[in-house]
Amino acid sequence: MKILLAEDDHRLAKLMIAMLKKQFYTVDWVEEGNTAYDYGASGSFDVIILDWMLPGKTGIEVSKLLRQEGFQGAIILLTARDTTKDRIEGLDAGADDYIAKPFEFEELFARLRALLRRNFYPLEQNTLTYDDLTIDLNNHQVYKDREPLNLTAREFQLLTFFARHPGQTLTKDTILDRVWDESSEVTANTLEAYIKLLRQKLDSADKQKYIRTIRGAGYQWVKKDV
Repeated sequence: MKILLAEDDHRLAKLMIAMLKKQFYTVDWVEEGNTAYDYGASGSFDVIILDWMLPGKTGIEVSKLLRQEGFQGAIILLTARDTTKDRIEGLDAGADDYIAKPFEFEELFARLRALLRRNFYPLEQNTLTYDDLTIDLNNHQVYKDREPLNLTAREFQLLTFFARHPGQTLTKDTILDRVWDESSEVTANTLEAYIKLLRQKLDSADKQKYIRTIRGAGYQWVKKDV
C-alpha cells in the first residue's frame, strides 16, 4: 500500500513514517497543503493521510480538490477537532475516515485495514512479478521459480522498494531514507551488506542479476540478464 502523509508536525510525522514502514507500507511525506494537493493529484497513492490544519491549503481544502479531480483512493483526516460538526465537515469534504489526535497507532493500523477490506485500493497490486520472481505483497512472501525464498523482514522491505521502482537509479541515501527510519543507526556499509545478502538469495546459477550497481550513483532494479 502506498501512502501519502501530509503532516506539518515533524516529530509526529517522523514517528508515523517509522511505524507505517514497520507495517510494510510505502510512505511519502509532505509538510503543507499545496504540496499535498500536487502530490495527490499527480501520484499513485492508495491512501492519503491529511492533517486538518496544514499550512497553505487546509486538509479539508485538499480533500475537496482531490475528489473534484477524481481521486479514487482513501482519504483519512487527522485533527484535534473532534466535535460532531467537525466530523460531518470532514466527511462531506470527501474524507473516508477521521482520526482524532492524540491517537494510538494500533487504531490507525486498524482503520487502514478496514479501508483495505472495503476495496478502496485499485492502484495496489497483490503481487509483483519479474521474470522468475514473484513478490506476494499481502503475505510478505517471495517465490523464485515457484519456490519460496527465506527473506528477513528487512530484506523483504528492501526487495519490495527496488521492485516498485524498476529501471530507476536509486541513491544509497534514498534507499536508507525509504527503507530504514531515521532513528535506526544504519550506514551505507550496512546497506551494502544487505544488498549482498539479497543478491545471494536472488541470483540463479546463470548469474542473473536483479540489482545492478550504478557506479558513483547507487543501484538499479532490472528485469533481464545483465
